[in-house]
Amino acid sequence: MEDRLKNAELFVLDMDGTVYLGDTPINGAVEFVETLRQKNKRFMFFTNNASKTKPFYKEKLFRLGFGECDIMTSGDVTVNYLKRHCPGKTVYLLGTKLLKDDMMASGINLVETEDADVAVSSFDTELTYAKLKTMCDAVRKGALYLSTHPDFNCPLDGGRQIPDSGAIAAAITAATGVKPKYLGKPYPETAEAIHDRTGIPAERTVSVGDRLYTDMALAKNSGMISALVLSGETKAEDVSTSAPPDYVFDSVFDMIEKI
Repeated sequence: MEDRLKNAELFVLDMDGTVYLGDTPINGAVEFVETLRQKNKRFMFFTNNASKTKPFYKEKLFRLGFGECDIMTSGDVTVNYLKRHCPGKTVYLLGTKLLKDDMMASGINLVETEDADVAVSSFDTELTYAKLKTMCDAVRKGALYLSTHPDFNCPLDGGRQIPDSGAIAAAITAATGVKPKYLGKPYPETAEAIHDRTGIPAERTVSVGDRLYTDMALAKNSGMISALVLSGETKAEDVSTSAPPDYVFDSVFDMIEKI
């Protein structure tokens, strides 16, 4: 089992709860990332939070001491899916201006009306009733309904939470009767996007994170190696003995000797 980590070529790292908590790096996380560099292991950071874009996360990781890092978000997974499966289609996006700008820069044909081929909802901290109405009208008219990620709540510093993408999608489903196709972790489209970017097969990719239902489920759904850390949401007593992750560590620092 130990050789699977040593032979792995790519580490997909969750962020909050895995390498930092809020604005504080987890003890040993910077050293872990530096070890990956020294051993010439590829790595990327992945977040389901599509309200911010790669430059935001790159700046934060650099500020916290992690250096220059590759970032992927569920917004990138959505762009990859649209290009693969809906090329040339018009898209109505319910999302932040940052996400909108990122999608437009990636060549997605965004429109501002309900007459769209595809309707995408996300974590929109700039949500208005007018945007919600247009989204619902597009779905009612038969647009393919996608959601960037399924998370119901987004954690804030101090233990607070605010409604996330899944909560917004639930409102749209309640109004229209239509459930979206979810992207992001733990869905296989995320593994597809990671492979498209890196070319590294799932069996040589490690999903590292603190959540069973996203980080570990992504590994299970795609054939990746799973490495759970207990520095965030999941505690030791939450781990099922019937279907445990491939590896369980107190923190990413404890992974260093295994890679």
